[in-house]
Amino acid sequence: MPTNQQEIVLEEVFSGILRLTLNDEKRRNALSENMLDSLYTKIMAAAENSEIRVIILAAKGAVFCAGHDLKEITEARSSKDKGIGYFKKLFDKCSEVMNAIVTHPKPVIAEINGIATAAGCQIVASCDLAIASYSSKFATPGVNIGLFCSTPMVALSRNVSNKHAMEMLLTGEMVDSARAEQIGLINRSCDDMLLTDEVNAVANKIASKSSLTLAAGKKAFYQQSEMTLRKAYQYTSEVMVDNMLKKDAEEGISAFLSKRKPQWQDK
Repeated sequence: MPTNQQEIVLEEVFSGILRLTLNDEKRRNALSENMLDSLYTKIMAAAENSEIRVIILAAKGAVFCAGHDLKEITEARSSKDKGIGYFKKLFDKCSEVMNAIVTHPKPVIAEINGIATAAGCQIVASCDLAIASYSSKFATPGVNIGLFCSTPMVALSRNVSNKHAMEMLLTGEMVDSARAEQIGLINRSCDDMLLTDEVNAVANKIASKSSLTLAAGKKAFYQQSEMTLRKAYQYTSEVMVDNMLKKDAEEGISAFLSKRKPQWQDK
């Protein structure tokens, strides 16, 4: 485990972009309680920071994230309740982190340069965008150890078709970046050496938009996806009316008509 001098989640802010880097390479960046707590705290703090416009989730080492810490899980079995209390706390905590990513007002981009398995794959699927290196691989391999990836399934099934999700869940086999892109788990892949530059370019492009508009749009996207067609149109019509009344919409339209760069106020 990282020492006190070595943060388990590194934090860097540049040009309105927050880069969070999983930093427990020795344990394959497993989602230990410590990792989940740190990640949740930093993600939620970013929601209140107006200087941050986009979040990038990256990782150190050859493994983006190996999922839950199986050593911690095994140790918990020695408790009087056979680990039931710990297991519930752990999976609830992990679900909180995933929910925090999806409901976060800032766009979250996963930068994957390595292997993402189980809950690590769940993180990728939970992010708004995901860009991976050519050498990256993905899997939900719980079935191989007798533990079906039920919580990762929630995020996975909301990103790829049922047949593709079930194939990953039932076989537990690795999927390369080309296949992950093909089925919609990631947006695209690129040369390993160009990954960070590619992700930063996308993040900078998004950061140049009105953060107010981005937050409203992201929230509306996920909410309407769970509605019927009629309700979705009713809801998004209301969202657009509200959006139209904001100063940034007025400024953006004016700038477009005047052929100038908009000056966002984020309100």
